[in-house]
Amino acid sequence: MYMVKGTGMDNLIKAVEQQLLPRLDIESVHPHEPVKVKYCPPGWKLLGAGNYAAVLVHPENSEVVVKVYAPGRPGLEDEVEVYRRLGEHPAYSQCYHAGGNYLMLKRMRGVTLYNCIMKGIRIPDKAIRDIDKALDYARGRGLHPHDIHGKNVMLHNGRGSVLDVSDFLKVEQCTMWEDLKEAYYRYYVPYLQKWPLPVPGFMMNWIRKGYRKYKKKH
Repeated sequence: MYMVKGTGMDNLIKAVEQQLLPRLDIESVHPHEPVKVKYCPPGWKLLGAGNYAAVLVHPENSEVVVKVYAPGRPGLEDEVEVYRRLGEHPAYSQCYHAGGNYLMLKRMRGVTLYNCIMKGIRIPDKAIRDIDKALDYARGRGLHPHDIHGKNVMLHNGRGSVLDVSDFLKVEQCTMWEDLKEAYYRYYVPYLQKWPLPVPGFMMNWIRKGYRKYKKKH
């Protein structure tokens, strides 16, 4: 189902399966922390890592990213189904091809809202509204937006987009996005939006861990 024909894509699939996967060293150390990439083969660039997988790109096809799931991490089949239901939408990526432990996805450009705070990049209200509409669209497709936090949503040219949809088949309630929106309007808009200042990484990490502990208690 997810296979884009063409020499360029065929060559990329071959490069993934013959050059990247046999040499890539990736492991999941803790289910609630990003996977660790111990070795990335030359010619590939690591763009980021989430709790399930690492995302890489090859310079010869920079508009397609390869999402490689760490050994023992489930969810690839669910993510394929999510992309099938989403179809084409400007706030989401698309799945071009699915392999045994990897996906090939349309590259999403931008800066995560988490990094916007760290770098002092202004986050406009429009981006928040874009993400809200995108999540409503997903619900209309029978999905359940889940795990929507500052590292999973992005800002690009003033517009908002959703970076990670891997948990959209989970049915349990998740309030992360509503909590983030509340913090945005209660603290960011009145204090940082007009004159955004960089927030140190150690402070962002402290806030992230504090939020996780708070949610466990409530």
